[in-house]
Amino acid sequence: MIKEKKNASKQDSVQKSPTNQLILYNDDYHTFDFVIESLMEVCGHDAITAEQCTMIIHYKGKCDVKSGSKEILRPLRNELDNRGLIATIE
Repeated sequence: MIKEKKNASKQDSVQKSPTNQLILYNDDYHTFDFVIESLMEVCGHDAITAEQCTMIIHYKGKCDVKSGSKEILRPLRNELDNRGLIATIE
């Protein structure tokens, strides 16, 4: 029983590792096609995933489009910003 608790605590520590989200926000300036294309080029989404994220952004105001460490997400956020899109890392 003690061994199980030790293994469970190790699994908990792995699951609790911090993961950041790249959040893309809705705006009134960019077309659906532009946002879809940007998600495919910058985040590596396939066409269906990019379209789904774009619809969520349109209807809910934002969508987490990528997960990972800040070091991985920062260049992606910068490129989305360069394209005039509003993105944050949370």
